[in-house]
Formats: sequence, structure tokens, C-alpha cells
Amino acid sequence: MSKSFYIETFGCQMNAHDSEKVVGTLESQGYVQTQVEDEAGLILYNTCSIRDKAEQKVFHRLNEYKRLQGEGKKFAVIGCVAQQEGERIFDKAPYVSIVAGSASYRNLPAMLARLERGDSRITGLDDKQTTETFETPFVARTNQHRGYITIIEGCDKFCAYCVVPYTRGNERSRSAASVLEEARRMADAGYTEIQLLGQNVNSYRDPSRQKTFAELLHAVATLPGIRRVRFTTSHPRDFTRDIVDVIDATPSLCDHVHLPVQSGSSDVLRKMDREYTRDWYLERIAWIKSAQRDISITSDIIVGFPGETDADLEQTATLLDEVGYDAIFAFKYSPRPNTPAISMADSLSDEVKSARLKVLLDRQREIQRVNYDRHRDQVMELMIESHNTQRNQVVGRSTQNKTVNFTTSQPILPAIGSYQTVRITQAFPNSLLGEAVL
Repeated sequence: MSKSFYIETFGCQMNAHDSEKVVGTLESQGYVQTQVEDEAGLILYNTCSIRDKAEQKVFHRLNEYKRLQGEGKKFAVIGCVAQQEGERIFDKAPYVSIVAGSASYRNLPAMLARLERGDSRITGLDDKQTTETFETPFVARTNQHRGYITIIEGCDKFCAYCVVPYTRGNERSRSAASVLEEARRMADAGYTEIQLLGQNVNSYRDPSRQKTFAELLHAVATLPGIRRVRFTTSHPRDFTRDIVDVIDATPSLCDHVHLPVQSGSSDVLRKMDREYTRDWYLERIAWIKSAQRDISITSDIIVGFPGETDADLEQTATLLDEVGYDAIFAFKYSPRPNTPAISMADSLSDEVKSARLKVLLDRQREIQRVNYDRHRDQVMELMIESHNTQRNQVVGRSTQNKTVNFTTSQPILPAIGSYQTVRITQAFPNSLLGEAVL
């Protein structure tokens, strides 16, 4: 087998960072990445099962790969769908050689050795209850200025709709010392922005009991060379007042909190097993809004959960008004395998769910129009992400995680990864326009 590989990644930032670690591990074993699947000896598909029909998409993609099996290529399905479907993948796609969930990635070198010896059915599915995390110095980071660090893996929350506890395993945190060591290496390598990741990042519990989550935020954010630190995704149940306090006190912690609410109705939240109420959630929003800094708030929302009424939907709509989110990620409910909600009567049609989703998105768009307009004439610092040569603009991101397109009179455009001060001249519901301050 040729020791070249191609990897395709679907899903969230956790999955994207997992792929960076998988790539680094493969390269440490002598494999070489290619961007063309036809040139690869090993093809990996890093899967996500959060959204509806994820399994169908996996098998559809595998069927497309089937044309390459006669060329001696090997195939691996890794990630959440691999953990969820298990050895059924071998039955549906017998040309697959490796099926591995994310909790077993640390065993990849041994799996690769078995593959090279000729084994054709290799699994990594038996350790969802592990206490170990996937730490590796072999991370092939795709961005040379902004990097991710996973500080906690898995989930213990068992929300009624969510498949993550069944595919990612139980919550297990890395030691604060190991996180800080990785952050120092990144700073020494020239990274200026770090994003701490976890399915429930603020549920972090240092196994060495040296630092709380808030203390870890401060420690990473005050490392020499680090200008920005972000974290995602927070769970309201573990969102504590000291998180807001440390953001207020630490300039390099970004002015942004992503706090998924899922529904504005306490009745729906109870059915979802979220274990908080609307009032509990709004108390945490009040903490954020009482900060000295202007902290942007974003959220996730599920529309059409089983039993959701028109009154429940209106509760969610009024929550949008009350919080004034800068952005929401809203989705129609879809039943996921193994979750408690799959047995609930899903009486709402897809058409009703779509109509309800549109109601929320339309209302949120108007909220964002007002929110973004308040930035007119403000001066903000941006991290440069790209150049839009067609419009002669530079694209940057603010500490509030907002995209800003701006122009500059300088003959040489600012470098990707550098920082630029910009005055905002126009506002749109999803972005800002500005001019460089020279």
C-alpha cells in the first residue's frame, strides 16, 4: 500500500481539529498527505453525526469511493458516524478497512501497523468510557496564525436530542499543565490566536486540580505572544460568574461568548433534558451584559422539538428580542440514533418546522441589523484573514468574532495573520465595512 493519504472532514471545529491531529499522527508514521484522492493509498473520511441523514451521506460518499477499490487503495471511516454505526460499516461497505471513533484516535499508529500487515477489518470502537484524551505533539495545523487546542473531550450531559455522548464518550479533561505547554509551543511558533475547544468547553475539570476553567483561560491568555484567546462551546449549566469576571480582567480574552440555549421555552428545555430554565439562562446573560466590556453573545437553537407548540416558539422568539444575539445557528429538529428523543412523538411536519425556522431567522436578521449598525464610526482591531482582490478589500475578524471587510490606501496589503486598526463606515446584518486607520 502506498503511504500517501487523503482525508475528507465534515462537521464542527472539533472535527476539523481532530483531523489536524490525525494528519499529524499519520505524518509521524511516514505517511504523506495528498489533496487528490486518486493519488492516495489510504482514504480517510472523518464523519459527523449531529445533523439529519449523516449516515446516508457517509455511505453515499463511500459508494463514490468504491470505484477506487480496484486500485489497491485502503479506506477508513473515522469520527462520530464510525462510532455510531460500528462494524455495520464493514457490512455495508466491505472495502472499508478501518472503522474508528474519536475516542480511539490515540491508537492510530497501532491500527496503521495492522493495516500495513494486511489486516482488512480494524476497529477502534471499544473505549468510549476511557479516561484518556487524544494528546499528540504531531498536529498538522492548517492555519499558521490561529490554532485550536482541545481541553476537554466527550459529554456527560445527555440532552434528549443529542448523539454526542454516544459517539464521543464521557467527559475527560486534559491537565492544565499539558494545555499550557501546547499553548506555549504555539506561541513560540508564532501563533497569536488560540481557541480552546470542547463539546462543553466550560465543563472543564483539571484532573490535577490546579486550575478552574476561568483560571485556565487567564493562564493561556497571558502567555507572551498570545493576543487573542477564544473558547467554544459553553454549556449554560456550567457557565459560572468567574468566566465573565476573567474576560473583564484579561484584555486578550475575546469579547465573545457562544452560549447555546436551544429553546426559549422552559417546558421544551425540560423535555430536552437541558436541566436549566429560561430564567436560569437569562441570569447568565445578565452576568455577561453587566460586564464592563461589550461582549458579543451568540447561540444555537433547535426548532420543532417534539411537542413544541406555537406558544413555545413565541417564547423562543421573545428570547431573541430579550437577549439581542449577534448571531444564532438555528436548525430544524431531526431524530438522532440512540437518543431518548427518538422515541418521542415527532408530530410536526417538515413544512411546519421550516416555517417556524423562517420566523426565527427573519426576526434574528432584524436584531442583527440593529446590533451591527451600532458599530458605525467605531474603531476596532482586526486579525487579517484574507484578501478580496476582486473588490480590492481586506477581510478581518474582530475580537467579537465579526467579519469586517475594509479598504486601505497602503500600496501593500496587510499580511494574513497580522493586525490592523479599522474605522467602521457601514453595517450589514452579517458583516461590517470599514477603512484602515493608518
